[in-house]
Amino acid sequence: MFSPDDIQARIKQQPFVPIRLVTTTGQTYDIHHPELVMVARRFIYVGLPSKENPIQAEQVTQVALIHITELQNLAASTLPHNGPPS
Repeated sequence: MFSPDDIQARIKQQPFVPIRLVTTTGQTYDIHHPELVMVARRFIYVGLPSKENPIQAEQVTQVALIHITELQNLAASTLPHNGPPS
């Protein structure tokens, strides 16, 4: 399990490298901008980017830290997925 400090350190890394959160169910959340994430003690809130402005959230989803199994680096050009595995 990742701690809130682990996640925050990764999000604050300079330069920022986009990441994919992988959960215990296989669901993934792509994070392309650090301002679309808020880390709490037991949850991470991920803003799903709007099509009009990719650094503004269209909606927000809550993911329990206990269910995050992996943090994967993404290429900067990878398109957001944010949903159940296909």
